Amino acid sequence: MTNAEKIRSEARSRILKALAHPSRIFIVDRLATQPHCVCELTELIGADTSTVSKHLSVLKNAGIISDRKQGTTVYYSLEAPCLLRFIGCVEQVIEQNVRKQLASLGGTG
Repeated sequence: MTNAEKIRSEARSRILKALAHPSRIFIVDRLATQPHCVCELTELIGADTSTVSKHLSVLKNAGIISDRKQGTTVYYSLEAPCLLRFIGCVEQVIEQNVRKQLASLGGTG
């Protein structure tokens, strides 16, 4: 592996790690439809504000989301909607795995 390939792989890994939590995937899904503030996401996720803020910080540091202050409220938006295609691909892998498991159990797939 060349140095450039290593740097690129590490950068990719940082983005994938930022997505590697159920709440952060949920946040990306929600921000795909419209911007949300921490208070809205906290209610939707059912976690405390500090936990949701930490998730938002991880996503923002990875360049996945951005924030915009409006008055005293900060709204978060999806900065990388191309990730939705990746999440769709993950969904296809899940469906494929379920079909394989059903087939191995003698079910229909």
